[in-house]
Amino acid sequence: MRRMEWLRVSQDEELLFESLRLELRRGSLILAVLASLRREQYGYSLRVALGEAGIEMEESTLYPLLRRLESQGLLDSEWREEDRRKKRFYRLSGRGEAILARLATEWRGLSASLEKML
Repeated sequence: MRRMEWLRVSQDEELLFESLRLELRRGSLILAVLASLRREQYGYSLRVALGEAGIEMEESTLYPLLRRLESQGLLDSEWREEDRRKKRFYRLSGRGEAILARLATEWRGLSASLEKML
């Protein structure tokens, strides 16, 4: 295979991998956010906590996800002043706790099955 052709194939493969990697992460991000919000946090502190756990998430992904989960009734939020700044604090709602428990069970079963296959 000529060098230029190899580079094109390599770039195509990298683009495909990146697309599939993002798709794989998308569902797990929901689970990570729900699990992290068993303890009340505001957006930035949540992003930092996720990053420390090895789950990097851009603000442009996190904040729309928080709004969507809240609109689905999975999160409760309230604005409060802290350090002379207004911050929106999020926590899991009762419905969110029930959904998280079910999703965690599903995740563990799927993960165990995949681990056997891999």
